[in-house]
Amino acid sequence: MDIVISINKPKGITSQDAVSKVKKILKVKKAGHTGTLDPMATGLLIVCVNRATRLASYFTGLDKEYMAVMKLGETTDTLDAEGSITSVSDPADIDKASISRVLKSFEGTIQQLPPMYSALKHKGKPLYKLAREGMEIERKPREVSIEYIKLLDTKLPYVTFSTRCSKGTYIRTLCDDIGRELGVGAHLYELERTEIGQYKIDNSLSLDELKSISQGEKIDKGIYTMYEALSWLPEFRISETMLKRIMHGNPVELNRRTVLSDDLKSASGIKIMSADGDLLAIGRFSEVKNIIKMNVVFS
Repeated sequence: MDIVISINKPKGITSQDAVSKVKKILKVKKAGHTGTLDPMATGLLIVCVNRATRLASYFTGLDKEYMAVMKLGETTDTLDAEGSITSVSDPADIDKASISRVLKSFEGTIQQLPPMYSALKHKGKPLYKLAREGMEIERKPREVSIEYIKLLDTKLPYVTFSTRCSKGTYIRTLCDDIGRELGVGAHLYELERTEIGQYKIDNSLSLDELKSISQGEKIDKGIYTMYEALSWLPEFRISETMLKRIMHGNPVELNRRTVLSDDLKSASGIKIMSADGDLLAIGRFSEVKNIIKMNVVFS
């Protein structure tokens, strides 16, 4: 059972708790997620099972879409609703036009300071543990990309918006920064991850649905073979004579007559397929050596 599952994580459990429940339901020993959701957040969590865990890095870099509710007029130490309130202001004079303008100003490439309450590590220790001890560690801003921010609803003090952003973007920090720009402060109140790359929340499974599938019920969504899971990666078929070399992790050496398309040359990964259509490995093109080097090989 080497599969990838898109799970709709419920509120109140950690991402690792969700993975543990998947392992228990499917009776497997090896599984892992490809990007953490905080316990207060809900939504899309990609879980890789058995050999598919080796594909995790191909999901972590994908853009993500979120639907967020932020509360204006309050800041917290964790930048979300689970923290202690650190300041209070009256947002009554903030109008919809001002909110739209400020949201729009965050689109594009921006610098974002990672929050203290995060899983990032300082000298091997997660920042959130240091924050709980009352410590403040100097962090360097990171460059992230916000493709868009769309205002969906305004019912002060609550503002609902959707955003699509790059890997490493903290929506808690985004809400805090927006609140600062509006002059009243803000924190993340609710969060749902709605997309990861081509994966959408509508095609994900609840944990109860996964349990039903494991008991024989047919539900046509949310479970993918390793080949299907990497649908956006291009593929390269090898001949039978090259099979043994590939299975030992050796690269595909390209001769002058082999012309690779641009999507193969620039792809973050290439699915290496047998003549019969079996997924053998994931490789990447090296222009310097004119080879496809193997990154992951499935024996």
